[in-house]
Amino acid sequence: MDTTHIINSQPVGLEDIHSIVLLDKKLSLSEESKEKILKCRAYLDEKMKTHSDPIYGINTGFGSLCNVKISGDNLQQLQENLVMSHACGTGDEVPQEVVKLMLLLKIQSLSYGHSGVQLATVERLIEFYNNDILPVVYTQGSLGASGDLAPLAHLSLPLIGLGEVYVAGERISGENLLEKFGWEKINLQSKEGLALLNGTQFMSAYGVHNLLKAYKLSYLADIIGSVSLEAFDGRIEPFNELIHLVRPHNGQLATAKRIKEVLEGSELIEQPKEHVQDPYSFRCMPQVHGATKDTLEFVKKTFITEINSVTDNPNVFVDEDIIISGGNFHGQPLALALDYLAIAIAELGNISERRTYQLVSGLRGLPDFLVSNPGLNSGFMIPQYTAASIVSANKQFCTPSSVDSIVSSNGQEDHVSMGANAAVKAKKVIDNVCSVLAIELMNASQGLSFREHSTSEFLASFVGMFRQDVPLVNDDRVLHNDIKKAEGFINNLTIEVEELF
Repeated sequence: MDTTHIINSQPVGLEDIHSIVLLDKKLSLSEESKEKILKCRAYLDEKMKTHSDPIYGINTGFGSLCNVKISGDNLQQLQENLVMSHACGTGDEVPQEVVKLMLLLKIQSLSYGHSGVQLATVERLIEFYNNDILPVVYTQGSLGASGDLAPLAHLSLPLIGLGEVYVAGERISGENLLEKFGWEKINLQSKEGLALLNGTQFMSAYGVHNLLKAYKLSYLADIIGSVSLEAFDGRIEPFNELIHLVRPHNGQLATAKRIKEVLEGSELIEQPKEHVQDPYSFRCMPQVHGATKDTLEFVKKTFITEINSVTDNPNVFVDEDIIISGGNFHGQPLALALDYLAIAIAELGNISERRTYQLVSGLRGLPDFLVSNPGLNSGFMIPQYTAASIVSANKQFCTPSSVDSIVSSNGQEDHVSMGANAAVKAKKVIDNVCSVLAIELMNASQGLSFREHSTSEFLASFVGMFRQDVPLVNDDRVLHNDIKKAEGFINNLTIEVEELF
């Protein structure tokens, strides 16, 4: 098994990142990438010797201070000042798994040789990644437009011996980090601070993290929904391919196909039904779950483009002998995609909660609240309340961030994406939907136990695995513990890549 991912000019896909994360691969630069980085840095050094005109961010101030020329003697201090002054993050700490993705994506972006960084800077970031040295970064502070300035400043502080990092679970200062590993601080050269801060890696890392979990929840929504369908004694006809071929949305077709496959061999689904139709939350799973699948594909395309791009400013084009200041740091594509992602995943939670509601309602021969002795026992009455509370909160979190903009930097940066806020709250939505699906699985597996006929081999195996963590409820107990175990079951499940993407 290959334990190292080589960073080169080949595009990185979501499947690649899934593999890197799942297998805990190390990173290494290809010779091609090293040559590009060295060539760009050498070009920039030579340009600074022969070029006296102002070049934004290289020998000028930043933002609305872009017209302030900085002398050559102060260029290193300029870059260090940039990193220090922009480290203004606040709020919660960014989860460490997201910080590690930030490192990966920053390395990827710098490897293309259009950013003017030193090879030593990129290699130090790789050392951070490979040794699980994870800078302390905060969730609040980025407008998602001039790059993710504040979060990326915190990510970069340890390069110059400042800030804080986690190493092997211990939180230490950037100064102690250098001592611990016997490193010298990186002396940032012209443009390097700006290259480190001017980028979309906070939004992108959250986006990739969110997408990986969203694909997993999309898959599990189909499986858990199928268990609910069995528990509710639902009908198979709504999943017949014929009705989906005459409205052939890709996600709709895929959902119907998956549900039919996992129900194959079920005695329960084949038994005669007294009811003619099922409620929408069961009958319309292909249409609703499928729409989310189609959204995920759109969001995936946006993020794959982004993580294989150069997103700092200005960009250095060595072969064309030109340095261009533009706006590749602007996060609008990501902000829109993240808002769309949150809305799409929230809908998986909305329809899941409705299935839970149906299951506890004493319908189709199931006991009230899915417990044998209702009255003395409240059974699964209140988990549905919890799910309802969560889906209501998600509706509030789905208010788009991307429609907002606040002027900054004395009017120079007069339109921003707010994509960082979209990224953070999209994660909240996705984590919430995990909880809602966990509650549905508790209810569905409990309901299934009241059925005389057997379900399919696949679903029986799935429920059997779940039962190892969460046993049947015969009498009332503290269901908070069951919900946490059910969430853990979902989070710890490993699903084959071909099932996810």
